[in-house]
Amino acid sequence: MIKSILIADDAKTARMIIKKCLQIIGYDHAEFFEAENGEEALKSIKRNPVDLMVTDINMPVMDGIQLLRRIKASPKLTTIPVLVITSTSNPALEKQILELGAFSVLNKPVNPSALAKVLENFIESESGWGE
Repeated sequence: MIKSILIADDAKTARMIIKKCLQIIGYDHAEFFEAENGEEALKSIKRNPVDLMVTDINMPVMDGIQLLRRIKASPKLTTIPVLVITSTSNPALEKQILELGAFSVLNKPVNPSALAKVLENFIESESGWGE
């Protein structure tokens, strides 16, 4: 079961929309943490381990690519599933993000049905993850 979720995005409105979408699709019981950039996100997950991270790519200080690299390079953090939500529509970038270890990439604006589908597919593919 997903009990805690970190949302990293430099736009407060985007974090609010992502959180609302997650709540709509059934994650209203989860504890949410927020970060404005990758550096804040890393500090947050070291203090408060999470079951899911949702991150933007374009952020100041440390972007989503650097954040994803750091998470997947850390033995303590590598198991955290990472979903990338971005306004950048670029197939080469999407391929890179998936190769770095994100389980999916969604384009902004995010909507509850697309988010639900991505999470359901991931949970099914991980056979028992999140239960």
